[in-house]
This record gives sequence, structure tokens and C-alpha cells, in this order.
Amino acid sequence: MGRLEKRRWTGDLNAYGGRKSRSSYEYHAFVPDPIADLSFDLPADIAEVLTEADRAVVSLNETPPAIQNLEALARQLLRAESVGSSRIEGLELSHRRLARAAFAPKHAQDVTAESILGNIRAMEHAIELATTRSSFTDADIIEIHRELFLATRDRHLAGVVRDVQNWIGGVSDGPRGAEFVPPPPEEVDVLLKDLSEFLTRDDLPPIAQAAIAHAQFETIHPFADGNGRVGRCLIHVVLRRRGIAKRYVPPISLVLAGNSKAYVGGLNDFRAGRSAEWCGTFAAAVRTAAIGASTFAERIAHLQASWLARAGNPREGSAARKLVALLPAHPILDVNTAEEITAVSNQAARLTMIRLEESGVLKRVNVGKRNRAWEAAGLFDLLNEFERNMVTPNGSNRPGRPAPR
Repeated sequence: MGRLEKRRWTGDLNAYGGRKSRSSYEYHAFVPDPIADLSFDLPADIAEVLTEADRAVVSLNETPPAIQNLEALARQLLRAESVGSSRIEGLELSHRRLARAAFAPKHAQDVTAESILGNIRAMEHAIELATTRSSFTDADIIEIHRELFLATRDRHLAGVVRDVQNWIGGVSDGPRGAEFVPPPPEEVDVLLKDLSEFLTRDDLPPIAQAAIAHAQFETIHPFADGNGRVGRCLIHVVLRRRGIAKRYVPPISLVLAGNSKAYVGGLNDFRAGRSAEWCGTFAAAVRTAAIGASTFAERIAHLQASWLARAGNPREGSAARKLVALLPAHPILDVNTAEEITAVSNQAARLTMIRLEESGVLKRVNVGKRNRAWEAAGLFDLLNEFERNMVTPNGSNRPGRPAPR
């Protein structure tokens, strides 16, 4: 699936550290083969796992749960996927902290939350591009990266394709001892164009295409930072473009985060020419994510039913019923938000919030110094349980190669 290219690293004579830090040496960068027109042979056992994963994603998307608002579920699943993708990069944050930062970003002063909110925006933008564009180009990939960083402290990185050599692991002053060295910078533009052509194909199983596109992007590693998060956005570009994830994002990254060894091993399989093995590892994670998301949707529906019961089963079309339907998408909100999303007056929204607080559906909280808000009772506990189940799946649901047959 590629070649090693010998290069020379020129040491910086003014660098800090010992003699090694200032020395020059040879290293090898990996240049992957183009994939736009590549054919892939998938063994029967791998094809079976891909089919199972495909069915699980389709079932998640085409069997609507009894939830009060499907868009609220879609937003929460996308948020869970973004949290998982960020976790793989070492960005840890509770759902409550993330919701508070989303509610009052100017008061959060939370670098981790800022990065994860950027990831959510990038994921949303990627899915929008996949939904509205008939083609997909390297410029679209760069646009997703721009969205990831544009509203963060690292906005200078937004949409900037690297023009220097990068590496993964090893030391900070050069590629000596690196775990992996991506292609030299002059190869990146051609490889990104080739990848974007691959993303528009429709002759491969969708989940295999998503697996290969992701692995190829991670191998190219075209940016100074954010490669993993953008690469996982591309997974959902494929699943949305191919029509198997029309509504909901299965939180694949949460599952991958729970078994990083299998994830990294799968990417190494791909680079070593064992793309079928990587597709099997990836498909097992997709299957687990889709099944887990379906269960999560049922739990959300049960929670909403309990909210309605506590609130005295408000009539259809009432502000209270509208608000209960939308709470999963707005786990922390204030009166102004309630007014906006329910399309009632400010006074009606305020009275509704007070009644739902009195019935135990909402709990009053303070976000920052002056922001009075309410949070949905029990929702964060449910989110945390869902995340734990996805990160530590049981038995055969753990991502990995399919069992021998």
C-alpha cells in the first residue's frame, strides 16, 4: 500500500538538548499508494462483518425510536461522536462541562471545551457538505479542518495544509525514533486530491469505503494538528453520502477510543497492505456503535416519557411538551433559549420553565457568575452511562478482527 522514501533531516545547530538534537541524519517517510481507482478484495468473513455493520447503521437510521424529537437525538449522537473523537486525541471532558461551555462559551474559559466544540462544528459541517454536495473535493477536506480550528486559540492552523515534514511519536526535535513518518510535504496535495476522488466512489461497500478513506487520510496526515478529528469526520462524510446514515451519526469514535490498541493496530494493518483486516476491525466498531446508539435512543425515549409523567402529561402543542421534546438537544438552557426553541412568548417560556422545575423535570443551576439556567434532570447520568458502555463494550462487541470461522 505504499513505499518508504529516504530523506535527510538537517539538524538545527542552535537547538536545545544534546548532540543528537543538533545532528543531521537519514529517515524514511511513508508515501501511500493512490486509492482513487484501486480495487479491494474482501474475504467472505470480512464481508459478513461489513454487512452486519451496514445493517446496524441502516436499522438505527430507518427504525425511528419513540423519542419526542428525532432532531434532538441526532444532535446528541453527533455530540457523543465528537466527544469520542476528541478523547482519542487526549481531550477529556464531561458532558455536563461541555454543555455548560456550549451554553455560555464566553464565560467558559475552557480550552478543552473550546476544542471539542470546534470538533462538533467540524462534524456538523462535514455532514452538511456530504448532504448538499454532489461531489467532494480536497478543498472540502480543508474546509472541514478550517471549521475545526477557526473559533479556537489555534485559529492560525485553520485550513493550512502543512509544508514541512511531520511525524508521530518519538522526539519533538525531529523524526528520529518516530512511530510513523507521513509522506513528505510535496506529496500531500496530490494525495489529498486522490483521496477526494475516492470519497466520491459508489462501487464499494460503504463501511469499507469509510474505513479505507479514514486510514488513507491518517496516513497522509496533511495538517500540523487536527488530523485525527478531521479523519474521523470523513467517516461520516462517506456514511452520509452513501445514504446509510441519513439521520443519525453512530458514535464510532467512542468505541475506537475504548480500544486504542486495536485502532492503531488496524491503521498499521492498512499501511502494511492488510486493508481487509483493517476493514474488519473498523466494521466491528461501527456495528457496536450503531447497536449502542439504538439502545441509547430507547433510553432517551423512556426518560422523556418520565419527564412528561412528572409534568402531568401536558397537552399536545403546549410549551411544556415542546420543551420536553427538545431537552436532549439543549441539556442546559435559559428562558431565552426556551422562548426561541418553543416559539412562545418570553413570559410563557418563563412560566413553563418554573413549572417543569417544580415537577422535577428541570433543575436550576448557575453557569458562570451571572448566567441563571436550568439543566434536564437525569440526562447527564444517561449520557455518562451511554459513554461508559460504548468505551468498554462487552465480549464480542469489542472492536477487533472478526473471530476465525
